[in-house]
Amino acid sequence: MSTTITTPGPDERCAYCDSRIFDHDPVCVRDCNDDCNSPTYLCNYACLAVSIEENSLTAGDACEWRPDESDCC
Repeated sequence: MSTTITTPGPDERCAYCDSRIFDHDPVCVRDCNDDCNSPTYLCNYACLAVSIEENSLTAGDACEWRPDESDCC
């Protein structure tokens, strides 16, 4: 499986707030649990963080630390 990387157009909009991504500090994310579909662009890490929180994207995906076990994950 391979992923093609392309640069978004100058008018690409943030998936969360609809601002032009290049007016800010853009972030590109892909859902690679779903065949690495098209990238989603967000204008900054604040929009990324809010999008993650609102969509509960970390639920069940984080490593659980167990100090009594020698390895994690």
